[in-house]
Amino acid sequence: MDIATVVLFVVAALASLFMAWVIGAGSSGATPFAPAVGANAVSTMRAAFIVGIFGFAGAVTQGSNVSKAIGSGLVGGISLPVMGVIVVLLIGAGLMAIGIWTGYPIATAFTVTGSVVGVGLALGGTPVWPKYAQIGSVWVLTPFVGGGIAYGIASVLPREDVPERYSVPVLAGLVGAVLTNVEFSFLGPGGTAGSLSGLARRTLGVDGLAVPVLVTLLAAVGIAVAVSLDIRRDKYGGLRRVLLSLGALVAFSAGGSQVGLAVGPLLPLLDDVGMISPLVVLVGGGLGILVGSWTSAPRMIKSLARDYSSLGPRRSISALVPSFLIAQLAVLLGVPVSFNEIVVSAIIGSGAAVGGGSAVSSRKMLVTVGAWAGSLVLALGLGYASVAVLPIG
Repeated sequence: MDIATVVLFVVAALASLFMAWVIGAGSSGATPFAPAVGANAVSTMRAAFIVGIFGFAGAVTQGSNVSKAIGSGLVGGISLPVMGVIVVLLIGAGLMAIGIWTGYPIATAFTVTGSVVGVGLALGGTPVWPKYAQIGSVWVLTPFVGGGIAYGIASVLPREDVPERYSVPVLAGLVGAVLTNVEFSFLGPGGTAGSLSGLARRTLGVDGLAVPVLVTLLAAVGIAVAVSLDIRRDKYGGLRRVLLSLGALVAFSAGGSQVGLAVGPLLPLLDDVGMISPLVVLVGGGLGILVGSWTSAPRMIKSLARDYSSLGPRRSISALVPSFLIAQLAVLLGVPVSFNEIVVSAIIGSGAAVGGGSAVSSRKMLVTVGAWAGSLVLALGLGYASVAVLPIG
């Protein structure tokens, strides 16, 4: 490999780090704890610190699926050259930076996906329609499913005939059951991805579903009982601890999903460079997200927490539960998904349960949706046009 190629790869790696920093400063760093900050459960600066730590952990342990999809699953027949990777990352990061500067949450998944597809198709690649259909379905359904679940939960939690010492532990148990079955790197056989329930089955040497089901039930019941006892002892403190735990899990899921948007385009280049493992790339992306969360996320956290909806701890819990579930589904499917879309939709749903949407800024919601759609179209167009004016390929 010649010196020019090495220099271009270094530039691409720096662009990837910049993209990771922008993600940490924007969607991944802001949205997971915005409901908690809005509920006055944690300060803005402390939220940025916590989300950086959990975002890094998620990037390293759950980042491979989405990274592979971004790197090789969006365009068929070609592999993006180094210059194409640089252009993709700069387009995505540039549009995200504009969103951070203006205070509106541009969807990272839309910008990166659009730019990858635009550059890839312009270079002669073929569309991967099944993957586009899967991604489009998740993007379109997320506001309705996430917002609907959040609305339903937020409608139940304040009811006097459904005591919080029962309802909140049930939600916590559900989250625990899901967490027991999500995949983490290195927990599977031979260092592959695997779940905690699967690890328990292999450790005991028992085939079938009996052990995973039992482990899932024990985790759900154990977490539900612990949360119930905590709320009985200290109602407000218990709700606050549940809210912060959910925020940490959503931050973890954000890292696992969003790091792929930063480092995924680099993965096809590793074969040309050699001696660099995908894990090293994921760690680098995770560090970029962590630094972005610590240095620049507070502004976006404040924007989401204060401008979008003023939620108490119950409705913030209502927003974070579906956010976690949808995020983990996206990680499992390897679908690049916007955490702005996930969390903001859930905030709208839980805020609407207050009284027909009075807790939600309608104007800002319309502007945000327009920014999401516009960023996808703009990124695709810029990516496609860049091939005609730059030495790519």
